Amino acid sequence: MGGTLDGLRVVDLTTVIMGPWAAQMLGDMGADVIKVETPTGDIARGMGPGRNKGMAAVYLTTNRNKRSVVLDLTKPEGLAALRKLIGTADVFMHNLRPKVMNKFGLGYDSFKDDHPDLIYCGAYGFRADGPMADKPAYDDVIQTAAGYTDLMTLISDQPRYVPTLIADKVSAYAVLSAILSAVVHRERDGGGQAVEVPMYETLVDFMMVEHLYGATFDPPIAQMGYERVMNVERRPYETKDGGYLTVLPYTDKNWTDFFRIAGREEMMQDPVFATHNARVTNSEAVYGLLSEIVATCTTADWLADLNEAGIPVMEVYAKEDLLGEEQLNATGFWHDIDHPTEGKIRLTDPPLRFSKTPSSIRDLPPALGQQSAEILAEAGYSDAEISALFEAGVSKSS
Repeated sequence: MGGTLDGLRVVDLTTVIMGPWAAQMLGDMGADVIKVETPTGDIARGMGPGRNKGMAAVYLTTNRNKRSVVLDLTKPEGLAALRKLIGTADVFMHNLRPKVMNKFGLGYDSFKDDHPDLIYCGAYGFRADGPMADKPAYDDVIQTAAGYTDLMTLISDQPRYVPTLIADKVSAYAVLSAILSAVVHRERDGGGQAVEVPMYETLVDFMMVEHLYGATFDPPIAQMGYERVMNVERRPYETKDGGYLTVLPYTDKNWTDFFRIAGREEMMQDPVFATHNARVTNSEAVYGLLSEIVATCTTADWLADLNEAGIPVMEVYAKEDLLGEEQLNATGFWHDIDHPTEGKIRLTDPPLRFSKTPSSIRDLPPALGQQSAEILAEAGYSDAEISALFEAGVSKSS
């Protein structure tokens, strides 16, 4: 049985992380994703360790369920081929700034009349109608602009980046959401449209869910920033035997049970701990006491007692621990797969599940231009024309 997007064709002119990962998720859901690459390939092909050139780790984790075609867009024949491919697509996605796309004659206006059902998604740094529209943008740049590096000063002596590609990956989910919304609109006879997913605005929106806070009101009635989340004592706590736990009593019942387990029942009479609002307002004292109490018992004792009481608790896992973690392995999250050129590789399971139309790993990450000939043939090129494109260096096959 096909996935939820079986029959949907996506032409993907994106590179690095945000666009490719979003396109991979579309592919996981059943879409036919055509990855258009330059003759040198997506830069992600060289990101991280690898067994063969052009097949590095980060590329492998963001490009399954795709087919690769090489087109040199600096040549008129390459641009013409791309336009023919887009003409066969339901969705076209790119991560180039609008002025660059317009320079190549690939702006939305050049497609909307001939392809009124095309969903045209541009995913780039900043909204196109703002003063920063022409700035190049990568994850670190967006983290800096959106306030994330400043937030890190709460736990560091200077601004630092969040140690994961949060801007790219949050924005990838926004790309997925936007494209799926446009597909639903089109299926309701609404036709195609241009979709813009700016990383900066997306990450500011993500930040401000909790941190707009007092500035939600105009004029502000309190400071910006949710105190509980910004508290420097909000961290995993060390136990008596040197382990670390995240312990998060949340409801009034959780706190009552926690103090009972800790032998500190009298604390629920303290106004600081009596209500949720009081605990948020006094989060520094709350987390300070949590740290003190957690240090009095061993990791195993806390896990047994808190799990039995239904109090949120989790032992700290290192990234290396996740490969053998019980929940992930019980649900089939890790896939060990034999790749035809890269040997055995490990991929994650598509995390979203559908009861009728399951997502799946159907195709492994392709070599550069692996399907160039078949994709060009699908776009209407004859064998002779494909050979001519190869000979001219407009396209190539692995």
